[in-house]
Amino acid sequence: MPAWLDEIVAEEPLLLPGHAACAGCGPAINVRHLLGGLAAATPERRIVLVIPASCWTIVAGIWPVNAFGVAVHLTPFASAAAEASGIKAALRLQGRGDTHVVVWAGDGATADIGFSGVSAAAERDEDLIYVLNDNEAYMNTGVQKSGATPEGAWTTTTPAGAPRRGQKKDLARIMAAHGIPYVATLALGSVPMVRDFRAKVARAAEIEGFRFLHVLGGCPPGWRYPTERTTELARLVVETDYFPLVECDHGEWRTTLRPKRTLPVREFLAGQGRFAHLADEQVASIQEHVEARRRLLAREEQNGAPA
Repeated sequence: MPAWLDEIVAEEPLLLPGHAACAGCGPAINVRHLLGGLAAATPERRIVLVIPASCWTIVAGIWPVNAFGVAVHLTPFASAAAEASGIKAALRLQGRGDTHVVVWAGDGATADIGFSGVSAAAERDEDLIYVLNDNEAYMNTGVQKSGATPEGAWTTTTPAGAPRRGQKKDLARIMAAHGIPYVATLALGSVPMVRDFRAKVARAAEIEGFRFLHVLGGCPPGWRYPTERTTELARLVVETDYFPLVECDHGEWRTTLRPKRTLPVREFLAGQGRFAHLADEQVASIQEHVEARRRLLAREEQNGAPA
């Protein structure tokens, strides 16, 4: 085992055992590596985690219980970015401005209900790490469609007879258009993906200003798959180009991890109940859009700046 992986295995987890996340919860794996990566990159700096309404306000626990080894502040759906900005300002006044203030927000709080606050904080270039914990629907309240729900997906508000029309919001590109210092996409499904994930967290830790990490994580109840497939699906999101791993560092785009062999998107869609109703022509449409996004990214990399 590589030395860097030994170090990760030996870390004291900042998501504590006994938390209330579902079995197979992809975001539980992701937040463990997010916090571990920040602590490893900047061990001298404290972390404050700001969580808007989501599954994770439940997982975090009710005071005085806390499932995390860091300070946690819970907020309403729309105000996480604003409250995080206030927390950062207060810490500066106390002489503790080097504290990492990290928002851990779902796609509903980011793409929809809280988007104006996120956009405003990015426009002000607040010194925050904003993490979009994307499981592609409002999972905590019953699997309703969000702005990040993918094309063709079943949710309780887009039933199989009338599935999600149109494509999900491209939040990474939207946030990069704000001119912020750093944007990256992350997922965990293999050892190389762990290394990519940790490198992006470390990069975010060393930059000042508004940093946006878009982290995709599977939800067994919402995506309707067996719990043991979480890391397999996280690997397939990259190997099918459904969710390319990229970063935009001070305006320059690059792909950070390429699959050795690109698989058809059907490989990712298969086995998830939320896509089980799709006909061949609908799968072909999703494949077309995946390839179009890849071509757009290739042009951005070639130009060295967002299109």
